[in-house]
Amino acid sequence: MAKVSFTAGRVAGFKCPVDKLQAFLWDAAAPGLALRATPNGKPAYIFQGTYQGRSVRITIGSPTAWSIPDAQAKARELQRLIDEGKDPRDLKRDAVAAVEERKAEEAAQAAAAIAEAITVGEVWAAYLEARRPFWGETHYKDHVKLARAGGEKAARGTRGRGTTIDMPLYPLMGRPLGSLDAPTVEAWAAEQAKTRPTSARLAWRLLKVFLNWCAEQPEYAHLLAPKNVAATRKAREVLGKPRVKQDALLREQLPAWFAAVRNIQNQTVAAYLQTVLLTGARPGEILAMRWEDLNTQWRGVTIRDKVEGERVIPLTPYVAQLLAALPRRNEWVFASTRTVSMDEKNIRRRARRANGKGGALQLGEVVQASESGHINEPRSHHGAACSVAGIDGLTLHGLRRSFKSLTEWLDCPAGVVAQIMGHKPSATAEKHYTVRPLDLLRIHHERIEAWILEQAGVQFDTPAESGRLRAVT
Repeated sequence: MAKVSFTAGRVAGFKCPVDKLQAFLWDAAAPGLALRATPNGKPAYIFQGTYQGRSVRITIGSPTAWSIPDAQAKARELQRLIDEGKDPRDLKRDAVAAVEERKAEEAAQAAAAIAEAITVGEVWAAYLEARRPFWGETHYKDHVKLARAGGEKAARGTRGRGTTIDMPLYPLMGRPLGSLDAPTVEAWAAEQAKTRPTSARLAWRLLKVFLNWCAEQPEYAHLLAPKNVAATRKAREVLGKPRVKQDALLREQLPAWFAAVRNIQNQTVAAYLQTVLLTGARPGEILAMRWEDLNTQWRGVTIRDKVEGERVIPLTPYVAQLLAALPRRNEWVFASTRTVSMDEKNIRRRARRANGKGGALQLGEVVQASESGHINEPRSHHGAACSVAGIDGLTLHGLRRSFKSLTEWLDCPAGVVAQIMGHKPSATAEKHYTVRPLDLLRIHHERIEAWILEQAGVQFDTPAESGRLRAVT
């Protein structure tokens, strides 16, 4: 092999003849150093030596990246390795592996840093998106509401502040998920329990389930402690136990309550409150009642149940008469007078404040229109009616509790009352072996309604065609 002294001109001008697959220009100064070229490829410095009787060829690099002195120094280094009995190819493999390992380590560190920086709020949003198909609408809204930030302008419900406050879970939303530990959650629970223990208990339960879900996700599990940091005794103790609510109508309070409610000038509100009491349904279930849910032929009402999806209860005579008297304005049984925009709502609120009413509704005031098309829960109307009747502390859900309590006077089967109210069966026989058709429920439900009306002093004669609905344009 002819050797020449490498110069910049010789290296730059070296080409491979078109009739050859490759060509070599060997250096006279550094043993084993050559410039290799191909017809279509770019030239590169190589080192070629003999290791254990076999030819060894290693690519050093491009002439544009390696100067002639650097390439010569590298060739001498590789030759020294052979002289020392070492395979220079192993050195190159080790160097490449070290580079790849360093890159992998840097990538892992970057990924770990990103993962450690991910906040509870970001994972919470992913959690809600993943679980929403399996939740009811109310349950989903609870998750959104309890993590919401404050600072929004509002006319009511702010105790004079004018803006909303942060909801219980919001203080945790900005924290890195990996920073959540038991002391952090316990301190959060203690702080929230000072002002709003009921909401804090619900938020704590949602947080526990959320962390369990995170522990099942490969991308989040490594950020969490092995044990759920929210499921500690201290957190449970500082939040306390919910007090059992006892608000319910007594039998002797029925005349005053019915008289006050029936005196509400808004027919829709008056019918709604009486229907909640006489069906034992949840207030929200009655608000969501549509005209299509009323079966006047078989005298049944389909209730959209948060537990079972839906249930059918009897359409009792007095309730049927109340609903038949309501105008059919839209799809909702308890329709609002009309829908209004948020701007119009704000104008009304400002007008109330200017008049010194503070937003409180009077007995005869028309119910505020709703964006949903049906009325909102008329707590103000009911509170005013209870004040007139001399009844303190009775909530809308207390009407549902009243239905169950009043049935005790009639010794109704517990399973019948639970089925009407939408409670889950509490025994194996009740769950798997007892089937009550609508006509059997009707026997007991109509007896309950008749007894309540009798105790209330409400004169009601069952019409021959009760439940016939009329359309109002």
